[in-house]
Amino acid sequence: QVRLVESGGGLVQAGGSLRLSCAASGNDFSINVLGWYRQFPGKQRELVATITSDGSTKYADSVKGRFTISRGNAKNTVDLQMDSLKPEDTAVYYCNTIARIGWNLRGPYMYWGQGTQVTVSS
Repeated sequence: QVRLVESGGGLVQAGGSLRLSCAASGNDFSINVLGWYRQFPGKQRELVATITSDGSTKYADSVKGRFTISRGNAKNTVDLQMDSLKPEDTAVYYCNTIARIGWNLRGPYMYWGQGTQVTVSS
């Protein structure tokens, strides 16, 4: 199994910045993709940004040019730098990974963090 623990988030004024971090832990796993999703009240979870093991990134159109996803300094960590935040970015943000587990790298499987609230006031 892979456990994801998020940090960061909180309340910020429109135009401000926040940084989310996520650390993956567990025994015998190999990450294929790390990413961030968000969920608005009453809506399905949607992709924000992903980064693959070789560093390729993908962004939702709504965050391109404002958000930056990067691998953290520590192994199996991922950061999301969010700049020029807008009230419509207010949501619960979830860390996500697609990973293979075990000595024989079974899978891949998808795992989720517990979520962290980001609130942008106008």
